[in-house]
Amino acid sequence: MNRVNVSVQCSTEPDGIICPQKVRWEDGRVWDIERVLHTCRSPDLSFEGIRYTVLIEGMEKYLYQSGRQWYVFVA
Repeated sequence: MNRVNVSVQCSTEPDGIICPQKVRWEDGRVWDIERVLHTCRSPDLSFEGIRYTVLIEGMEKYLYQSGRQWYVFVA
């Protein structure tokens, strides 16, 4: 799997929680994030940063944040 950097539009709740809202692919395509289902850190270092399980077009996808950088894994 390849790591691909993406741009993410997000909002920040008053308590500091980051809520991703849109993902912009490197070629300019944009997807709306319908809902954040879950967030977690890797228990076994299989990924870096925070993993967001999000709903895009009715499908669960993983979106990762490491510091200020966002990325996804593609086959």
